[in-house]
Amino acid sequence: MVMEVRREEVLPGSALTDICTSKAHSRNRNGNPAEDWGEQSFFQGGDFKPQSFPNMETPSGGRGCGDCEIARSTRMPSSSIKQDSVAMEEKAPVLVPRGGSFEQALEPAELQAACVSGKPCRCSVCGKSFKQRSALTVHERTHTGEKPYLCGACGKVFRCRSNLIEHQRIHTGVKPYKCSECGKVFIQNSTLTLHQRTHTGEKPYKCRECGKAFRGSSDLRKHERIHTGEKPYQCQECGKAFRWSSPLIRHQRMHSGEKPYQCIECGKAFGQSSTLIEHHKIHTGEKPYECLNCGKAFKGSSDLSQHQRIHTGERPYACGECGRTFMWKTALVTHQRTHSGERPYVCGQCGKAFVQSSQLNQHQRSHTGEKPYECPACGKAFSVSAYLVEHQRIHTGEKPYSCLECGKAFIQRSHLAQHQRIHTGEKPYTCGKCGKAFRYSSYLLQHQKLHTRE
Repeated sequence: MVMEVRREEVLPGSALTDICTSKAHSRNRNGNPAEDWGEQSFFQGGDFKPQSFPNMETPSGGRGCGDCEIARSTRMPSSSIKQDSVAMEEKAPVLVPRGGSFEQALEPAELQAACVSGKPCRCSVCGKSFKQRSALTVHERTHTGEKPYLCGACGKVFRCRSNLIEHQRIHTGVKPYKCSECGKVFIQNSTLTLHQRTHTGEKPYKCRECGKAFRGSSDLRKHERIHTGEKPYQCQECGKAFRWSSPLIRHQRMHSGEKPYQCIECGKAFGQSSTLIEHHKIHTGEKPYECLNCGKAFKGSSDLSQHQRIHTGERPYACGECGRTFMWKTALVTHQRTHSGERPYVCGQCGKAFVQSSQLNQHQRSHTGEKPYECPACGKAFSVSAYLVEHQRIHTGEKPYSCLECGKAFIQRSHLAQHQRIHTGEKPYTCGKCGKAFRYSSYLLQHQKLHTRE
């Protein structure tokens, strides 16, 4: 049997006629914020039990709200309750809790603040307030982790129904929100709003630390982690932390070995989409990044950035042991092994170890006899790509290494270094027998033969 309070049967001066219009007082039996309610459902629940609410009285001297002046001593006569067959919700919002005092609901200061803010529904975990009980219910799921709405197509779950509806548009292809400027359509209204700011240039979210502005609040939050140092995304395998979720996902592929991005040309797979894009340019021959200083073109922007350091002289990577600086991080890592003695790349044939993987690859060709780099002009093959590059200068006549003293140019850097000893007088090669010194190692070898004849 269910009950309903008929508003026309409530007597003047009863608790119901003096109910505050503020939602601050809509409370259920446990003193928690209740759902929004109207005339037809002041009481909600199963069989109504009058003994749970004796006389429906707010005792004289009880506490009320200073803004809305709720009646302090009112009584609802039993004649105002009438049986009805209207189906009702499970909870029962009432003005006074079961104990009969506002002390079990809100304290006066809290009650007054709720009346002013219009947010009576407060989270018991974090204290955040909401205008509607339904909004609080959705919020509470962030603490409990509850996701009751399941997508039948893919099994993904959501905290609230509206998120599920938006998600399902991915499967249906429905995009109801259209940009009036360019006609682009979107699944979510919020995404359309963000997109429209690309036309207007509006960036309403500003960083208090550096003043940088952003189109979306989420972009600002991500940016602020640069200033705070916050890294909320942590790898469970190795403990490394990240500012954003996307770098963590990419990092985790190092542990799992997952390579979801595959080249349709050669089948090679990659852990990152950006790496696949760079790789694909090998097949297309595309080099969209051009150096403004020398005109040399590159497949990737990072390659161009590294190349430009040749012109600027920038050496941003410094060795902590000796202070030597390098243009590239890989060069620093390799150099640091000269201090540590580490040689992590070992030949499986002879056991010889190397500082760099490229050195090992070159060495292994001495066992296999492989010479994969062939000159297109004369057909001569080389085991190392650098040797081919130097050799091709014979055909092109290019001499990129010039002496600053006399202007003489050379094909190889090593030839320039040898030539410069003429100007400096340096003789680094000394005979162990007689102490005579030479500019070139070949001269020392010839000299040493004189001693062997003796």
